[in-house]
Amino acid sequence: MSTSLRRHALNGATMGTRWSALLHASPATDIPALDIALANAVDRVDRQMSTWKPDSDLMRLNAASPGTWVSLPGELMQVLAKGLEIGRLSGGAFDIGVGRLVNAWGFGGAGTVPDRDAIRAALHQRLPPTHTVLELDAPGARVRKHAPFDLDLSGIAKGFAVDEMMRTVKAFGISDVLVALDGELAASGTKPDGTPWRIAVEKPDYELRSPLGMIELRDAAVATSGDYRHWIEVGGTRLSHTMDRSRGGPVDNAVASVSVVASSCMDADAWSTALLVLGPTDGKALAERYGLDALLVERRDGKLIQSGIGHVFGATSTGAFSPQSDSIRSSFETLQRPSDIH
Repeated sequence: MSTSLRRHALNGATMGTRWSALLHASPATDIPALDIALANAVDRVDRQMSTWKPDSDLMRLNAASPGTWVSLPGELMQVLAKGLEIGRLSGGAFDIGVGRLVNAWGFGGAGTVPDRDAIRAALHQRLPPTHTVLELDAPGARVRKHAPFDLDLSGIAKGFAVDEMMRTVKAFGISDVLVALDGELAASGTKPDGTPWRIAVEKPDYELRSPLGMIELRDAAVATSGDYRHWIEVGGTRLSHTMDRSRGGPVDNAVASVSVVASSCMDADAWSTALLVLGPTDGKALAERYGLDALLVERRDGKLIQSGIGHVFGATSTGAFSPQSDSIRSSFETLQRPSDIH
């Protein structure tokens, strides 16, 4: 029997989008079992952290009165802890307690158009940063709120789901794999020829999907937050789905997208959101302060202006990030789907 590695592309539906995994494994690998395990991994995250499922663990916490301890599963505890950590480090720019704002502006499960009364109520009831009013008891696996607010993990949960997919694949003894969920990706090892995984960074275009450039990933993750994929139009103005707690509504600055490369996709997901909320000046400063690998793209005078920070994207980059070219553009649609990467 041949012992050469075989290519497998797995994918499935979850969270209103699709997950995918591209891997090279030995013929002895139980691929059907891996497929089921990956689907279970992402579905478990969805069951725990969705704001679209009334019976999710997150919604159970949202329904609890302030001061009431709520027992939660370990995965959700882990995500809440990371959310609060990055909330503190970002000075509240990343905030997991903006659920009422998300719903009020028409981006949540409560509706698809802005609710003026809910917006007024949210603006009137300005809350302190969530990391100051949410208490975690890690040993007891329980949480309690110290103010009335709703949690929304859309800026971190998908990144965590990608990390869970990676852990699942590695549990099957596979070390060379690329996994993805929507715009979040993580890579382990290399392709069979020993080269890194090459991934397209999407151009923040409202109308067309096209590449901005390429990055090479090996034992790292990348996540992108932007104003161009999920938005609504009110009075001729596009409003992003990303909420800025400090202003009580959608982000309103010149940053069109932020991509962050990190060791975990959960970190990359949350940090990309934080930098997007902070805007070009404060976002760049925070990325430099914490040594993040980040690419900020601004809309300025009808043009897209790129600012890279760190080893991957910065001015001292060793070439891991390659600007757009015709060859990149022609292969973009393929490279955006890990199931089709060769």
